[in-house]
Amino acid sequence: MANIPENPFVLVDGSSYLFRAFHGMPPLTNSKGQDTGAIYGVINMLRSLVKQYSPTNIAVVFDAKGKTFRDDIYPAYKANRPSMPDELRSQIEPLHAIIKAMGLPMIVEEGVEADDVIGTLAQQATEQGRATLISTGDKDMAQLVNEHVTLINTMNNHIMDQEGVLEKFGIPPDLIIDFLALKGDKVDNIPGVPGVGDKSALGMLQGLGGIEDIYNNLDKIAQLEFRGAKKMAVKMQEFEEQARLSYELATIKLDVKLEFKPEDLQPTIPDNNALVDLFKEYEFKRWHQEAVNGNSILGNHTSQSATTDSTNAKKEDSQDTSSFKADVETHYSTILTEQDFEQWLQKLKDAPLFAFDTETTSLNYMEAELVGMSFSTTAGEAAYLPFAHDYMDAPEQLERDFVLEKMKPLLESTEHKKVGQHLKYDRNVLANYGIQLNGIAFDTMLESYVLNSVATRHDMDSLSLHYLDKSTTKFEEIAGKGAKQLTFNQIPLEKASPYAAEDADITLRLHNTLWPQLCEHESLKKVVEDIEIPLSVVLSDMEQTGVLLDSQTLLQQSQDLAQRIMELEKEVHDMAGQEFNLSSTKQLQEILFEKMDLPVLKKTPKGAPSTAEEVLQELALTYPLPKLLMEYRGLTKLKNTYTDKLPKMINPRTGRVHTSYHQAIAATGRLSSTDPNLQNIPIRTAEGRKVRKAFIASPGYKIVAADYSQIELRIMAHLSGDEGLLKAFSSGKDIHRATAAEVFGVELEQVSADQRRNAKAINFGLIYGMSAFGLARQLNIPRQEAQKYMNLYFERYPGVLRYMEETRVSAKEKGYVSTVFGRRLYLPEINASNGMRRQGAERAAINAPMQGTAADIIKMAMLEVANWIDNLNNDDVKMIMQVHDELVFEIKEHNLDGYKEKIVELMENACDLSVPLIVEADSGENWDEAH
Repeated sequence: MANIPENPFVLVDGSSYLFRAFHGMPPLTNSKGQDTGAIYGVINMLRSLVKQYSPTNIAVVFDAKGKTFRDDIYPAYKANRPSMPDELRSQIEPLHAIIKAMGLPMIVEEGVEADDVIGTLAQQATEQGRATLISTGDKDMAQLVNEHVTLINTMNNHIMDQEGVLEKFGIPPDLIIDFLALKGDKVDNIPGVPGVGDKSALGMLQGLGGIEDIYNNLDKIAQLEFRGAKKMAVKMQEFEEQARLSYELATIKLDVKLEFKPEDLQPTIPDNNALVDLFKEYEFKRWHQEAVNGNSILGNHTSQSATTDSTNAKKEDSQDTSSFKADVETHYSTILTEQDFEQWLQKLKDAPLFAFDTETTSLNYMEAELVGMSFSTTAGEAAYLPFAHDYMDAPEQLERDFVLEKMKPLLESTEHKKVGQHLKYDRNVLANYGIQLNGIAFDTMLESYVLNSVATRHDMDSLSLHYLDKSTTKFEEIAGKGAKQLTFNQIPLEKASPYAAEDADITLRLHNTLWPQLCEHESLKKVVEDIEIPLSVVLSDMEQTGVLLDSQTLLQQSQDLAQRIMELEKEVHDMAGQEFNLSSTKQLQEILFEKMDLPVLKKTPKGAPSTAEEVLQELALTYPLPKLLMEYRGLTKLKNTYTDKLPKMINPRTGRVHTSYHQAIAATGRLSSTDPNLQNIPIRTAEGRKVRKAFIASPGYKIVAADYSQIELRIMAHLSGDEGLLKAFSSGKDIHRATAAEVFGVELEQVSADQRRNAKAINFGLIYGMSAFGLARQLNIPRQEAQKYMNLYFERYPGVLRYMEETRVSAKEKGYVSTVFGRRLYLPEINASNGMRRQGAERAAINAPMQGTAADIIKMAMLEVANWIDNLNNDDVKMIMQVHDELVFEIKEHNLDGYKEKIVELMENACDLSVPLIVEADSGENWDEAH
């Protein structure tokens, strides 16, 4: 599915959804006989859309009455459409009234269609570099899709970006108009070229290009491979005028003269009094009650999880309510003189806590240069201190070296407490200037993440909207977007200063809102204070240390992979009996399901046979060509993502690669990493494991990898209290062999390799909520046999079944599950009416306490190990990576054995469970040898 950026500009095709809601909803009426089904359907869609994407700019666009310019071009345009039914016509006026009362901008522009208004606004937004989401069910809108514009069909939640258009239609967005012009459109009465259907239109477009290319190459049509190609040139020539007319009719205008721009289209405060009356009249009882209670019809952009107790805390019950009201009066200033600087410096020193933020030239902490800093000590009051803006005619600024020299004692002080948003980044940037940021007391990103990891994204803009009901200034609004985007040092102070000051102010207000809610739950407060905030400092040190790479090893691996990829491509072509593009979904569908007649296991939303990875994986169990394709895809991804890319990521200053660890992404508490993503380096294939050979130690050092053994199964034993599991782990048995002996009723020594393999699949499958069907697929056995294994497992380990059942019940009652140490995972869909979503939430409920506890344990271990390393006060050991349940170190050779033993000891004693934690550690010249 396409990735939708946060807070996109949303354009709703109101006319499209009006008709679809009318035909898709049951014929609802109120007690007076007024039809209401279409009204209900459209309003429901708008509520869902706003709730899901929290747009700061939005418009709902409807067709106007009367003719448009297309009727002037072609009087028969839309002549085939029946007149609007009275039952629908009667719902338009009340629908418009409700949308306006909701505070949503609504547009009805005479002389053009809704499509043209949407196209124009989408084009303007694209020129601004703004992400746009068009909500429509109209296929014609696919022509508007580009790198900034995405479509969503809210009826089925299907999202379509450029790749999605190509997959659905077989052509990119810039050929959609040509497609419609060639084949015509019966609904809109666009004539097209007689005799041209989907296949022949696609044949010409894929073979020659757009209409202009086709008419410039009529002689080449006969060579194309579609039925009727030999005679098509004559038809195209005969109906050229009609084809070009159709092209004009199908083209959505991008230059309608409008009195507003995308940035003007902002939702306003709903008129609740009007909504109370409207919902009462049309008898939407639930919405009427919401309006009576003063609740926003749009739900304040909150998620379903807001019904749980962590987010139920009312604002009036929180401390310092003035700190988070969106309408708090603000006083932002710019520090340009030494006198102002000294006054603010004293204010920061006197404050019990101050918000701090840096402005830089890059998101890459190793490359970023400091441009300025912002501060806030009181909600609504903040200042920006610029010292490296370098645009023409910049006002006088204090020198960066002078500022940093003055700020260094305060920033390095452990006594002066700071709060920030993602302060790990600021700490890393300051480290480039010889400043070690200390006194990190709070971090709003981590506070929000621990309070509820799934309520919202945890960037500042999203948090401000979610918790403060305040829309902040986006960086793109002051810097532009795309290739022409300015870096912060190039932004004029009249724009840069309010933006930077707002960051500090909002951060302080967010802390004043989030911290009281965390303090209501001692376990959550402790997770923030004792784990996440101190861990951010440890991760910062690891990121700055980086990892040494052998680029020559990676170069050789890339060459080897390229050779094998070429061989695989040839093998696939030979097996298929023809050459084709292995990356083309359409061509792959034709080869697999038409030419080779393989079984269709799954279909795309359009009804075509799916070639998704899980489909190919299943086909690969039986058929050789999908197996080769899976190997081809795996090696191509490995080459593109790692062996080609990693050498380019080596920092020229340090000679090492510096990843970024993310604490607030995975819902369960696990860390993730990017640039490079260390968590996803494959280890199940020989080629994937080779990549680890390139992660090497410095001269005189060895790599040590220390890995928790079967930690999630041990946590399951602890949580479930099952006697059989506790006994097996406490006595040091091979848990998979012990499970096999129990399930298959044999002596421990008699367990076969296959039985152990099956037991391992059961052990791990059950903690991930795997069904008998899933287990059967994994073991390639009948479902009944898999169910028998599971039944035997639960007979031998009844505590596990009891834990699972109790966890499901508790999750449904509370709306969340907890780790051993009190971290929570909220499950918004645990009581969903949709069975699949509800079952997914139930599986998460069972697995999350184990994954989350494992995450907490390795974080606690990292804190213990980091504290030990600090006390050594030497460079003999460095913690350089965290991957899943594994910590990786560089250790001086002369201390290798002793330090390795100490690390194992610290990790095994990071916490107390009712079964022992076991850590396996090894060493080598590179990560592969040590793992």
